[in-house]
Amino acid sequence: MLTATIEGIGFWSNGLPSWQAACDFVRGGTVVEGAPARPSPQLLPPNERRRAPDTVAVALEVALAACRDADRDPQALPSVFASTHGELGITDYMAATLADDPRAISPIRFHNSVHNAAAGYWTIGAGCRAPATAISALDASFAQGLLEALVQLAAGSEAVLLVGYDSASSGPLAAMWRSTGLLGGALVLSRRSFPGALRVQATLADGEAVPGSGPLARLAGGNAMAPMLSLFDALAIDAPQTADSVILKAGPGRVLRVELIDA
Repeated sequence: MLTATIEGIGFWSNGLPSWQAACDFVRGGTVVEGAPARPSPQLLPPNERRRAPDTVAVALEVALAACRDADRDPQALPSVFASTHGELGITDYMAATLADDPRAISPIRFHNSVHNAAAGYWTIGAGCRAPATAISALDASFAQGLLEALVQLAAGSEAVLLVGYDSASSGPLAAMWRSTGLLGGALVLSRRSFPGALRVQATLADGEAVPGSGPLARLAGGNAMAPMLSLFDALAIDAPQTADSVILKAGPGRVLRVELIDA
């Protein structure tokens, strides 16, 4: 069993541009009118902010929000960035351009096509020299990212930032794996325990996870990072789930069983 304290939470989805908005939606069912179509991450200078792909924008937005919620310095935190596909829009552009006119490839878009682009932008924007890890494990990506963060804590890290994010699919790739909207969630996890804190206990087991059925899962269930929403739905109701664990897909025939308990 691996354990950690949740010190900070960040969240962004279409219509819910903050963790507070997500909590209000879970409790009252109302999205934010006039919410932006994508985040505008303040870590980046204005020109980089405009050029950053959607996945980078949402990842940096929720990462910084979680650090602020935890009152942690982003420069000091090791991080784990988990994404099912990375930037699918740029992947579609790259494939189409290589097929039609390879010399027309944009150097900037090529630069942003790598899977660890968000992790790279984060370390540069936050001035962070701590280790950054980028993980992809298809629909088990968030569970594997959470597992990696918990293992880093067990190995001695004081605190770790976990970020899960994905964007909409487009072009022929959408026929292979459909993903809709823009979604990001982040947790600052630590080893320390203090009164009033919420802790996670995670155990790998055999089994099959089922799609979440909570309000956030219903709202953003079409996104490739939707498997994480069962956990965020549980966190949003502000009550430890001691009776029923959150079950996250961790791979073929494997699940990560997560319990939320009071410290």
